[in-house]
Amino acid sequence: MSSVIDQKKQIVTEITDKLKASQSTVVVDYRGLSVAEVTELRKQLREAGVEFKVYKNTLSRRAAEAAELAGLNEALTGPNAIAFSVEDVIAPAKILNDFAKKNEALEIKAGVIEGNVATAEEIKALAELPSREGLLSMLLSVLQAPIRNLALATKAVADQKEEQGA
Repeated sequence: MSSVIDQKKQIVTEITDKLKASQSTVVVDYRGLSVAEVTELRKQLREAGVEFKVYKNTLSRRAAEAAELAGLNEALTGPNAIAFSVEDVIAPAKILNDFAKKNEALEIKAGVIEGNVATAEEIKALAELPSREGLLSMLLSVLQAPIRNLALATKAVADQKEEQGA
């Protein structure tokens, strides 16, 4: 009997560590998805470096309380799966949101974004943000614009002087 309790304590510790270490965590209800759909979803998440697991709700609730994320407990009812991402904040939200658009059976319930409990709407809003690479390219283009404009203005002045001199 004590070995079963030890196993459960170990699982709670594992979930707590994942909740604390992950950049973002998303809780979804996967009821109604076929095995092939769940397999495809797991494949997409795995390719993005996101861990996707199913845990018992009682163990997940205890882990959420241990990680000081008790607000997550409201979402931990019914059949749930949890996606943990250690590296990318946006990846799990984006993949799960896109998958939910194609498969209405998948429902985003809640999540944790950098240590703060987030609602389903906040997770969906996060999913609509561009990827990290997209944001960096936008920043780079904004930083290049003044230099590009200066170069164009200098060229226009040089062309104008050349026309006046000719």
